[in-house]
Amino acid sequence: MSAKDPGKLDRIVAEARRAAEERGKSYREQALKIYPWICGRCAREFTRANLRELTVHHRDHNHDNNPPDGSNWELLCVYCHDNEHQRQLVAARAGSGPASGRASTYTPFANLKELLAKKEPPK
Repeated sequence: MSAKDPGKLDRIVAEARRAAEERGKSYREQALKIYPWICGRCAREFTRANLRELTVHHRDHNHDNNPPDGSNWELLCVYCHDNEHQRQLVAARAGSGPASGRASTYTPFANLKELLAKKEPPK
């Protein structure tokens, strides 16, 4: 990305997007031929009229792993697909949060007994 060719990055990104789109078309078409048009989670059935709402989910989350037998795919409606990815994000955050692997040392009620003992009973 020299000063001579500022559009090089734009071309690289555009080419990568086109390649991903082509790859997506091919495995989507294969999956729609292999599997019945039913969501693998909620069992909603699809027709040609609403087929655009049925997505191909990669079970191992690797979009480059597209075996011809479809063993890494499952068809999910857009809602179940979004839910699946949201669950993965939550699980990833839970395992990599700042407090993961460490127990809290803060004890909010450590001196509660003393505070209650000092308090005068109501009159």
